[in-house]
Amino acid sequence: MAGIFSGFVLLVLLLLQEQGVHGVPPQARGVQCRTRPTDLVFIIDSSRSVRPNEFEQVKVFMSQVIESLDVAPNATRVGVINYASAVKNELSLKTHRTKANLKQAVRKIEPLSTGTMTGLAIQFAINRAFSESEGARVQSPEINKVAIVVTDGRPQDSVKDVSARARALGIEIFAIGVGRVDMNTLRQIASHPLDEHVDYVESYSVIEKLTKKFQEAFCAVSDLCASGDHDCQQICVSTGASYSCACKEGFTLNNDGKTCSACSGGAATDLVFVIDGSKSVRPENFELVKKFINQIVDSLDISDKNANVGLVQYSSSVRQEFPLGQYKNKKDIKAAVRRMSYMEKGTMTGQALKFLIDNSFAISSGARPGVPKVAIVFTDGRSQDYINDAARKAKELGYKIFAVGVGNAVEDELKEIASEPVVEHYFYTADFRTINQIGKKLQSKICVEEDPCECEAIVKFQTKVDNLIKLATLENKITV
Repeated sequence: MAGIFSGFVLLVLLLLQEQGVHGVPPQARGVQCRTRPTDLVFIIDSSRSVRPNEFEQVKVFMSQVIESLDVAPNATRVGVINYASAVKNELSLKTHRTKANLKQAVRKIEPLSTGTMTGLAIQFAINRAFSESEGARVQSPEINKVAIVVTDGRPQDSVKDVSARARALGIEIFAIGVGRVDMNTLRQIASHPLDEHVDYVESYSVIEKLTKKFQEAFCAVSDLCASGDHDCQQICVSTGASYSCACKEGFTLNNDGKTCSACSGGAATDLVFVIDGSKSVRPENFELVKKFINQIVDSLDISDKNANVGLVQYSSSVRQEFPLGQYKNKKDIKAAVRRMSYMEKGTMTGQALKFLIDNSFAISSGARPGVPKVAIVFTDGRSQDYINDAARKAKELGYKIFAVGVGNAVEDELKEIASEPVVEHYFYTADFRTINQIGKKLQSKICVEEDPCECEAIVKFQTKVDNLIKLATLENKITV
């Protein structure tokens, strides 16, 4: 009974939407599901194999798809090509600007009832239907160009090359086959991926079941986050006709409203990655190391006042990939990391640590005076040179060093490199594929808490003391 009642309610709602209430036009469905601006052209087979009643069912299908669109000059424009042995331009993209007029025009289309020149129809779409003179808009990333081809047989001409030209021009093609259609023809016509752009129905009597697919395909804004992340670094949250960005647990949203940071308050930090590029790492693992670096970069608040990042790669020699402060945002840093080429030679870890002290953390290389210095040293094997002196000097200079080892890395060397307490500053995993777990642990550990002995903290403290002294002096004067 409940099912019958709900079905009756749905029917009433549909009738109200179609008819309107008290003469008021029904609300467009586009309010709930706005579509991206689209130039849409239907390319409809009306050859003699398509019976008149079947052609009527194709027209119903077109009208139902049109009903789901935002039809307007600045939104979606619709055209219709009718073809058989010849091609007839039934509706240009510029002809009708409302759903009602479009649907009325579709109802008047008559079948041509001759041969099947599908290739000719697609060429017509390229030359004329999608031309500016017929109402198509200038090619733009903001405007979709879409063709929906409906056919029930094998074409009498070639479709492969002309369809490829259409796709190359930016036209997205959906191919719908009916009955005894040649499936290879559909695959030659359609855009990729084929499983999203090729559809088949047994007969015209069930072509309406594809309506929902195309309604969903054109529906792009009912859930804004479903159409893209909108540059939200971690989580996109749809809120009606708008969206906002959010962060995963343990992260905070930065002032830009887009990116997230594991460092609360966006602590000022000079962070340098010192990466082992020796031949034992292997190219496929080196790509995993790059992802590890960018995983940590994602947790930082990159700016002139907060975190700056530098990158050094070492093998038999040391190469500075980019110095501190060269890149001012995460996007540029991550792109530079992805471009880094693999050195593929020896393992001179001691030389790399000396370079870190003498160059990477030098003011001449972008390091900032008074800002905490953090290094993440990554290695997969035993060093071919002496590391103790450079590791000791780095600690004496107050650098916070994390040692990350993989595979054949030597535990004693990792502990020698790591800052105190050592247990919190060195990490090891046997498998490169699990270094992302180390990355998660490092994301929170690299945040440098403000040291009350740092100059900035002292200034703040001194200001508070001065204010208290002034207040006490004022109270004494009042008392006297």
